[in-house]
Amino acid sequence: MTIGRGAAIFGCAGLTLAREEAALFRAFDPFGFILFARNIESPDQLRRLTAQLRDCLGRDAPILVDQEGGRVQRLRSPYWREWTPPLDFVTAAGQNAERALSLLYQIIARELAAVGIDANCAPVADLITDATHPFLKNRCYGSDPHQVSALARAVAQGLLDGGCLPVVKHMPGHGRSAIDTHHALPSVDASRQALETSDFATFKALNDLPMAMTAHLVFTAYDTLPATQSKVMVDVIRSQIGFGGLLMTDDLNMQALSGNLAERTAAAMAAGCDLALHCNGDLAEMQQVASAAGDMRDVTRHRAQAALAWRKPVAAVDIAGLEAELASVMRDAPHGPN
Repeated sequence: MTIGRGAAIFGCAGLTLAREEAALFRAFDPFGFILFARNIESPDQLRRLTAQLRDCLGRDAPILVDQEGGRVQRLRSPYWREWTPPLDFVTAAGQNAERALSLLYQIIARELAAVGIDANCAPVADLITDATHPFLKNRCYGSDPHQVSALARAVAQGLLDGGCLPVVKHMPGHGRSAIDTHHALPSVDASRQALETSDFATFKALNDLPMAMTAHLVFTAYDTLPATQSKVMVDVIRSQIGFGGLLMTDDLNMQALSGNLAERTAAAMAAGCDLALHCNGDLAEMQQVASAAGDMRDVTRHRAQAALAWRKPVAAVDIAGLEAELASVMRDAPHGPN
């Protein structure tokens, strides 16, 4: 299996691949790409862009997107289905939530595959707490670790069944953040025991999945650095949670992190993250990230190959049939504790 050389995932600036971007990507050979609303206009345009990205590397590079539903949904109407926020969806599905989520994310995966996208940054396995910031809360599935891990597993399986790789987020847990990490660095003061039996336990139940994304949070019971840049927290992810897959940073442009892009990248890589994620498509910033991230380590290449081995050919399916089954599951949902 052919994989990239560079230890990063990059965005691009617009609806088509610019010559300067293609030159950087060919030289650095990133693991893959991530797309945002600025890159999406129509199905035909999006298919052309995903083909351009892969053609410039000469291989079937993974292309990611955030397509959770609700506010965090990059592909939108009129060409793609609009979905309610995950927490609202889980509440409406009641005791049928596992099956409903599996169907929902299989439909989402099929929509993504049709335009050349083969990885979705979901499930969100963070636990809702009294402190959870609104930017995250309705993207989550609940507050009980066992329930959330089961629902996150259903999301991951639906994506895989639809031909799309899941990216679990945000390890080792983002639910205790009372601050939006796009703007500032949150600090979590929960004890090790509390974290181990709740937040971490949810991710431990998902530790066999192929890819995951870090959280830009400080866990004071362990370290003074944000998890993305903490050797201690990456060791928690690897040893205590037991995640053996490909670990990417959350977006390095988020202001929870300090320093310039090269410094942020270098700190994350030194902590043990496999891949640096840079999302905004700024060419000069990508050059900084590429220089600091460098080539994949041998262990990262092994994890990358293992992750991509989860990609399977997408079999033909009756989308209308999936939608009808989902409607039936939602209509017949028995409500109450789940």
